[in-house]
Amino acid sequence: MLPDTIPPLTMVEYLAVATLIGLVVGTEREWSGPAAGPGRRYAGLRTFLLLGILGGVAGLLIGEDAMIPGSILLAGGAAFNVVAYARAVRGAQAPRDGTTEAAGLVVLALATLAGLGFLLIAAGAGAVVVFALGEKQRLHWLVRRIGQEEMHAALQFLVLALVILPLLPTGPYESFGGFRPRVLWAMVLLLSGINFAGYLARRLVGPGKGYGITGALAGLISSTALTLQFSRISRAEPSHARGLALGVIAACTILPARIVLVSLALSPAVALHLLWFAIPAFAVGAVCSVLLLRKSDSAEATTEAPKSPLRLWSALQLAIVFELAFVAIRYAQSHFGSTGMVGSAVFFGVADLDALTVSMNRLAVNGDSEVAAARAIGIGLLTNTVSKMMIAVVLGGKAFRKLAVGGLAVTAIVLGGVLCWRW
Repeated sequence: MLPDTIPPLTMVEYLAVATLIGLVVGTEREWSGPAAGPGRRYAGLRTFLLLGILGGVAGLLIGEDAMIPGSILLAGGAAFNVVAYARAVRGAQAPRDGTTEAAGLVVLALATLAGLGFLLIAAGAGAVVVFALGEKQRLHWLVRRIGQEEMHAALQFLVLALVILPLLPTGPYESFGGFRPRVLWAMVLLLSGINFAGYLARRLVGPGKGYGITGALAGLISSTALTLQFSRISRAEPSHARGLALGVIAACTILPARIVLVSLALSPAVALHLLWFAIPAFAVGAVCSVLLLRKSDSAEATTEAPKSPLRLWSALQLAIVFELAFVAIRYAQSHFGSTGMVGSAVFFGVADLDALTVSMNRLAVNGDSEVAAARAIGIGLLTNTVSKMMIAVVLGGKAFRKLAVGGLAVTAIVLGGVLCWRW
């Protein structure tokens, strides 16, 4: 709800953001094309700056219920862009794409949003516009590398995420062990998203580096889910064992950094004690990742990509297994319980390391409990690493097991040594 009257200082802020949007887009347009000649642009820094001011003023007028003057200004700015494009096309020797004119219309719209007070939306969208305009060559290169199969998979994923997911019931259904349909489908989407990201990454930079990049990114979300999926893929694609192992170890390398950042936000004291466990685990994972990356098999890049980028059926199977494991763990906890921090650390290390991190940080209230909380998180990290080793052993291919389990085993040994030392 907009205020009845916008304070003068606030008006200046709104107008400043609108002007800045026009300024940065205009600066990019100055760099991107010639000011004269057959391919000259119709507008540069000054014109875009004026368009930003015009849109900002129009937004301020509309926000003050002066709809007619504000609409007239917007219509005039839009007409200016349309006329400029028509003149440029008529006098051009070669076809024009109209990017600059379209950018002018977008600047008007975003500046109007800023004038209405939606500063974060306007500024964020303006940054995206400048990025898209400035990265023309890379974006065109990316589009040329993406074919019909990738576009079909992306559209399918959007349908699964934006149409099916909201329609599913939340649950839980206690008669089915606390089954939650929406959470299960979210896990399917996570696994399919990991598959799709890995597919795109290996298409762009090859399997060796592509799976490693995917693993590092997935480590910010769920390294366990990635380990499940990559272990399964290693059986179908044994020639990519090194790249898949690299992805798993990269995900497990990011995990200690993630839990330290979570702890830092909740309890800096716990995060400080947790560094004793996180730094060795991160260092070992980083060394193993570098070694795998340096020995990456160049022959992997010549193999064909899988026909299904999402691997939806495989993701669904693993998600069901994941959900059944959680149901079993919840059942065991409700009937047998867990005693003390150590029992909770072992349980949550297998089930949900993030939940363990949050709960232990909230329990820490003094110096002794902060040390105990960090130790419990370290135990959970060790348990989580061992559980991923078991996943790789059970689900992974032979070459993948040798590489992934070897790297995870070194990490587990180092974590166990630190725990014994800090106990």
